[in-house]
Amino acid sequence: MTYQHILVAIDLTSECHPVVARAQALAAASGARLALVHIIEPMAMAFGGDVPMDLSLLQQQQFDQARERMDGFADQYPGLTSEQRHLAYGQPRQEVHRLAREQGCDLIVVGSHGRHGLALLLGSTANDILHGAPCDVLAVRLAKPE
Repeated sequence: MTYQHILVAIDLTSECHPVVARAQALAAASGARLALVHIIEPMAMAFGGDVPMDLSLLQQQQFDQARERMDGFADQYPGLTSEQRHLAYGQPRQEVHRLAREQGCDLIVVGSHGRHGLALLLGSTANDILHGAPCDVLAVRLAKPE
């Protein structure tokens, strides 16, 4: 089976470079289009949902910073146009699934630290994205920090 459109979910850290490299290799081998997505989680989620103040200015700054970081990250990969770079605001699993459906992606590529046991049960983003995905998901094992 060859893929036609690959979506790579990234957190914009240097750990993501092997994930993008793997996705690029798959895209080159199958002639697939490639797109990157970074999800910005709402600040209210970090505070448990009840925040007694307006966070809209901080959220806009957070989005602007993410746009700059995405551009800096993606610029390291020639050929990734602005149309192939996506930022979304919300819960990572839901937003990655939504974008994969909207873009007609047939593969989502994510990085995984390969946690086991309780760490896996308590949730990792890669594990969360896997469940309920509208297409295949490839989890690329990330190197453990030394």
